[in-house]
Parts: sequence; structure tokens; C-alpha cells
Amino acid sequence: MSRFRPPRRAGNDRGSATVWVALTMTSLCAVFAAVLALGQAVAAKHRAGGAADLAALAAADSALRGSEAACEAAARVASAQRAEVVRCAVDGEIAEVTARARFGPYAPEVRARAGPPDAATPQTGPAAVPHAHGRPPQPLAISGGSADGPGPCDRRQKPP
Repeated sequence: MSRFRPPRRAGNDRGSATVWVALTMTSLCAVFAAVLALGQAVAAKHRAGGAADLAALAAADSALRGSEAACEAAARVASAQRAEVVRCAVDGEIAEVTARARFGPYAPEVRARAGPPDAATPQTGPAAVPHAHGRPPQPLAISGGSADGPGPCDRRQKPP
């Protein structure tokens, strides 16, 4: 009596699923590591941007006390945001600050500029154009106002 033996295949596929799973897991881990690194780089850039913005605002706020006082204020604010001021320049009321924030292996530098809105750009737009009635338009209310009239929080009187 002979036992029944299944026919042998030309190639032995035994254990090939293990190899495929190992390769797939390695590929997924590499993609996951790349996504984490990209996320860390984006977070570092945002942290540097926030620190630069706040430092530039602090420098512009202190600009009237002198360039040195303004840059010291910018450095204090940047260090509170776990960043460092790389460059600080004050020209009149306008402050320009470059900040660097280290986050993991990344250390992006971001530049920010702050100052009064009319000092940064020349007068163009509606304020530079003569008005039809000889008077400038009234500003809209910030909270609750609309073009139709004042909102519930607006205590200004309508112009006659």
C-alpha cells in the first residue's frame, strides 16, 4: 500500500507571506517616519512664525523708546515663545524681526514686520480718492455693526 502524496510544485512558496508582510511593514514604517518628520518641520515653521510675529509687534510697540529697547523687547517675547531673535531692525515706527525656533532637528527662520498700518504702505485706496460729498465715509462698527446701521454694541450716533 502506498500513501497518497500531493504532487510537488515547481517552486516552494512556503513562508512567502511572511516575507511580504515584513516588506509591507517596513514600507509603512518608512512612510510613517517621513510623515512625522514633515509634521515636525511644519510645526517648527509655525512656531518660528508665531514667535517672529509677536516679537515684531513687541518691537514696534517699543520703537519710540529707541532701537535698542525695541530689540530687547523683541528678544524677551521671542524667548518666552522658545525662540531666538536672529535679526532685529527698527526704522522709525516699523520693526522687522527674524526669529529662529528650534524644534527637533529643524531650526527654521521666519521674518516678520510690524508697525502702524499707514507707515508701511503709501496712501492708496479709498482714503486717497476724493469723496463725492466732501467728507470721508464713516467707519463701520467693529462689533455687531453693518452697512445698514449700528449694531447692538455700537454706541455711536449716525452722522446727519
